[in-house]
Amino acid sequence: MAHLHFTQQLARFLDVPVVAVDAPRLRAALDAAFARQPRLRGYVLDEQGALRPNVVIFIDGARCRERRVLDDALRPDSQVYILQALSGG
Repeated sequence: MAHLHFTQQLARFLDVPVVAVDAPRLRAALDAAFARQPRLRGYVLDEQGALRPNVVIFIDGARCRERRVLDDALRPDSQVYILQALSGG
């Protein structure tokens, strides 16, 4: 199963454990995670279903290819990291 790791900054607002999913594509994996924690969707995706500007996803060490369709392939043992950019000084 692929494992989704969400940035710990989200832990201030909601429970974000590592999520194990059986999904062939990034979008399906994210949808499975959102089904378990619906509030998570608004932190990761915008109203059109694309990644928010401050979010980046790495799959097995490589940045996901695009931000709308989210159709990157996942292997059964993929490690997916969903990160939010930090701002401030």
